[in-house]
Amino acid sequence: MTDITIMQRELTPFEHLVLDLLCKGMSNSAIAGETAHPEKVIENTVSRSARVFGIISDGDTNVRVLLALAYRTNFGDAAFDSFGVPCQHLQAGPDGKMYCARHIE
Repeated sequence: MTDITIMQRELTPFEHLVLDLLCKGMSNSAIAGETAHPEKVIENTVSRSARVFGIISDGDTNVRVLLALAYRTNFGDAAFDSFGVPCQHLQAGPDGKMYCARHIE
C-alpha cells in the first residue's frame, strides 16, 4: 500500500479549496456550484489531488475517503471543525489552553 500521507508536491490554492469542501462532505456537483467552476474541473482537481498523495483509483478504493483522510493528516483537523469533532491530538499548552499537539508550529 502507498503511504498516502506524504505529498508528492505542494497543493495549489484551488486544490486546497476543493479539498476543504470535499472534507465537509460536499459532492463534486456541490463544490462546482460553490466555486463557480464546471463539475468536470472539480472532478479533474479531485483526481489530480489524489495523485499528489499517491492515491490510485481501483475497484476496491474509495478515492474521496482516502483523499479526505490524507488531506486531514497533512493539514490538521481544521478541515473537520464544521462537524464539531474534537481533535484527537489536543493537549494543554503552557498557557493552559488546549492545542493540537500534532500541528503545533
